[in-house]
Amino acid sequence: MLTEESLRLSKRVEELLVAHNPRGMARLRPQLTPGYCARAAQQLWEHRNQTILIGTGFPVSNTFETDGPAGAMALYEALQSLGAEVWLAGPPALAAVLAPTHQVLALHAAHASEQQRHCDESLGRIKPDLILAIEVPGAAADGNYYNIRGIDISAQCGNFESFMKTQGCPTIGIGDGGNEAGMGNIDAVAADLPIQQAVGRCNELVIADVSNWGAYALVGFLGHWSDKPFLQDLQQRPLLEWLTQHGAVDGVTHKTTATEDGLTLGSGNRLIDALINIFSTEKGA
Repeated sequence: MLTEESLRLSKRVEELLVAHNPRGMARLRPQLTPGYCARAAQQLWEHRNQTILIGTGFPVSNTFETDGPAGAMALYEALQSLGAEVWLAGPPALAAVLAPTHQVLALHAAHASEQQRHCDESLGRIKPDLILAIEVPGAAADGNYYNIRGIDISAQCGNFESFMKTQGCPTIGIGDGGNEAGMGNIDAVAADLPIQQAVGRCNELVIADVSNWGAYALVGFLGHWSDKPFLQDLQQRPLLEWLTQHGAVDGVTHKTTATEDGLTLGSGNRLIDALINIFSTEKGA
């Protein structure tokens, strides 16, 4: 059960995460039971001494988006500092970039049977106690993967959802458009969002205007509960710049800029500032 403080914090954070509403996430928020950010963070907190697998990396223009990997890296470092063994899974291009500094799994696009075999082998080796997907393609009702423009990108996608379905452990999804893994928890079609909705479900879903921002919110809760300056540390780490230097592009503009989903430069930093203010105000209350 969440404390009154955590629920109050969560509601403020959830409102902040969809304040811009470029893709209609504010219209979906009423479908989720309030407190979902804190509940997702609580799952991470309860598994902070165990093994956590984080999937990310939405394919675009033969590379990967800035949105997703930055949030995954922030979660990786926060959870690792709390004692978790953390793994990141993503497409080969992203895995190669992260491999020197992170434990990684490369997810290759392949025949379904081969993907499932790789999933089974990886789960047998890693044995995650919790799985989180952030900005991961989710299969639509026809079994294919689509980008925000409705283009079938199945040939570029590894099936991270098979990890979420196979392991039988708690799962968290973070998304911002309706076509990501875990978005089956809500009905984006009812909100008339112009997407091919993902149908796979998860135990806790976090929605945000930018998926990275949902991860930053969870990092904020972990820092609040552990009294560690995770969000303040994020202010000092130019993750988006680092990712673009290694091939990432803005998922909307497809340009190599340190931006997320076509929003203005610095939007993510302003969101982090706002989160710091929410958590510090609550701590001082």
